[in-house]
Amino acid sequence: MNVAASLPPGGAGALPRGALPELALAALAAVHRPAQAFSDLALPSAVEALRAEPEPGDRALVRLADALALTDAELMAAALVLAAETDAEAARAVAEAQAPLGGSRPLIGLAAACFRALGASPDGLAAGRAAAAGLLTPGPEPAALPERSLAIPLAVVSALRGGALAPEGVRRLRPGALPMPVPVLEAAQARGRALAEAPAGPGDAVGPGLVIRAGARAEGLRLAALAAAAAGLELAEVPAEGAPPAGLGPWLLASGLAPVFAPALAAGDRWSPPDLPGWRGPWFALAGAEGLVEAEPAPADWTPPAPDAEARARLWRAGGLSPEDAARAAQGFRQGPARIAEVAAFARAGALARGAEAPGWEDLRQAAARGAEGLAPAARLVPGAPADEALVLPAALREAMAALVARARVRDRLHLGLGPAAAARPRTGLAALFSGESGTGKTLAASWFAARLGLPLYRADLAALTSKWIGETEKNLDGLFSAAARADAVLFFDEADALFAARTDVGDAHDRHANAQTNYLLQRIESFEGVAILASNNRERFDPAFTRRLDAILDFPMPEAPARAALWRAHLGEACAVPSAEIDALAIGADLAGGHIRNAVFAAAARAAAQGRGIEAADLWAGIAEEYAKLGRPAPARLSPRLARPARGEG
Repeated sequence: MNVAASLPPGGAGALPRGALPELALAALAAVHRPAQAFSDLALPSAVEALRAEPEPGDRALVRLADALALTDAELMAAALVLAAETDAEAARAVAEAQAPLGGSRPLIGLAAACFRALGASPDGLAAGRAAAAGLLTPGPEPAALPERSLAIPLAVVSALRGGALAPEGVRRLRPGALPMPVPVLEAAQARGRALAEAPAGPGDAVGPGLVIRAGARAEGLRLAALAAAAAGLELAEVPAEGAPPAGLGPWLLASGLAPVFAPALAAGDRWSPPDLPGWRGPWFALAGAEGLVEAEPAPADWTPPAPDAEARARLWRAGGLSPEDAARAAQGFRQGPARIAEVAAFARAGALARGAEAPGWEDLRQAAARGAEGLAPAARLVPGAPADEALVLPAALREAMAALVARARVRDRLHLGLGPAAAARPRTGLAALFSGESGTGKTLAASWFAARLGLPLYRADLAALTSKWIGETEKNLDGLFSAAARADAVLFFDEADALFAARTDVGDAHDRHANAQTNYLLQRIESFEGVAILASNNRERFDPAFTRRLDAILDFPMPEAPARAALWRAHLGEACAVPSAEIDALAIGADLAGGHIRNAVFAAAARAAAQGRGIEAADLWAGIAEEYAKLGRPAPARLSPRLARPARGEG
């Protein structure tokens, strides 16, 4: 069929590729210049033939028309608009045909006249399937319906012509090949094939969906991309909130893309995917552990399993670690694939900075403290890795701390080999309470504990977590717990009884809100897959229900005289010139905890440094006196005369 032969002279060479736009312009010429009409061409049969066997330039438009179930009239109207949007000669032909009323975009009345033989009508073009899907967008009122123009969104035009332009706020995604356990990758592909075969649902419902609750965004994107590929699609990230841009559904269809959303959900939140007119294919949502995703039909909800020790070792080796360090990291760290890749990259950079060819264990330990920005501002990194000598504890408490470290190292495989009741509810998290008076070493013990595991310690900021608005505190806590689990960081709640307080009898709305917050914490601490250390001066303030959910409760007593002597020596160091006998006398005479001893040592060091000399016993006593004054307690009566005399340069 030689459609171009029936066009006005000079028109065919400037037209876009594809027979459908040529045919649309030929129909336009038949209306505008009847003397040049192609009387031997039956428009319905021509459209039927081109739709059945489209030419290369028409295939994208025909596929889109078939996916949207467009009528032949709507298909040809879209072809006419597409010609005007992509070719200057075609745009001028349209403008000439409808002068002086319209511009270079065809008016609804003109398009209806061109394709009357296909059953076109103004209201059918303005409110048919093409318009409902956002492929054809009528111009704004108050113009009369026949005098309103027709347009195709620019991104859809680009997609139909093989371009890469995306709608505003939407972007194509090509996730990298993040190393992940093979069974998880295969499971993602299987779910994608299931999506491709699932029915779209009744009426205008969205297509089948898959909610992926992965530990990190990179992991969720990797799995969503695999699932989409199994369904023959790639991914485009669409904003989870607000109205989608015009023509998004047709653009997705024309581009071979599936939408992926990333709603920010916290405890109690509900979210539904936005309506995407014209799109009834699969969609994906990357969600955290909390929140509910609702749609019709109901989406599949998938939480990929965390990698076991063997899988983690393979991932660490893929990150450049030696087999020995990879095995050690797999036993010590519980990160997911994305976090392992991130920490391994930090470790490699650290090794290169010091001139090493490959990262070692120390590079890895330092790298593990980086990249946990998701914890801020709700928690702050506690720097330092205390040595064993810095932690002065009674023998029984020291053994309990060592046992806690040992349990943390095997927490994800404790259920292996146990009975069915234990295996039915495996728990990979660890929660412990450090109870004792202020200054007894709870914070130092938490730092020592984290350092033994090679994990960073983050102190929760209660001011940043708590909110006067109902539900906001729970959302902040959920974000903190989720970020800590992803980074495999030790969460430290100092003065934890402020959050984990016992529930009270309900007297007003404030009591109900406080009890609801405690109830949420009871559930969240039990489902937390990381390590949490709670510290409090008084364990009696905790809700009794927390006791069952805590894996260990360690009491930090006030130090006895031998322990106080060890604390003085640990703070002063071997270079201190104060005689050992005087330190022993000081430990016997001053009943202080380790935190107060630390303050007294720093006060003595400042006094000695100001006078350009070493620390003397009298400096230490002056520091002790300041600590007793802060505590509101009288200075000890039993005092060595040597300690009471002023230091040199004073008095």
